[in-house]
Amino acid sequence: MSVAVLPTRTWSDEQWERIKLGYEARGMDEKWNVFVEDEVAFLDRSWTGHGIFEASFSPVVGGGWRISAAVVESEPSRYRRSSDRYDRVMLEPVLSAIVLGEAAVDLRAELVALTSQESGRTDLPPGLIEHSALGLRST
Repeated sequence: MSVAVLPTRTWSDEQWERIKLGYEARGMDEKWNVFVEDEVAFLDRSWTGHGIFEASFSPVVGGGWRISAAVVESEPSRYRRSSDRYDRVMLEPVLSAIVLGEAAVDLRAELVALTSQESGRTDLPPGLIEHSALGLRST
């Protein structure tokens, strides 16, 4: 299924080079593996190997790279998607926080807020949400 709301971020040429190197989960707590073929980043769940996102990158005039199209797994037994906005909020932090190792504080806060809002559970600690969705510990 196409991702209707794409990240608007432009990644620098250096960041794109790092994304192309991919990322392999280093332990049971980490949730994502990322690899790139041509100009498509594949984001797979580390435990199951299920492909969740495919993000096509395109060069930006003046430098950098942007996601120009993306698809998300729509089979509920493989990925419980809740909204177009949630897809964007999951896709970008995997690349930013996990692959690039950025703090991505705003993205992580948006993920926590959106998860709480969509689940109706405001009692969940932010660290639990971040670890459950991304495999990250709170900053």
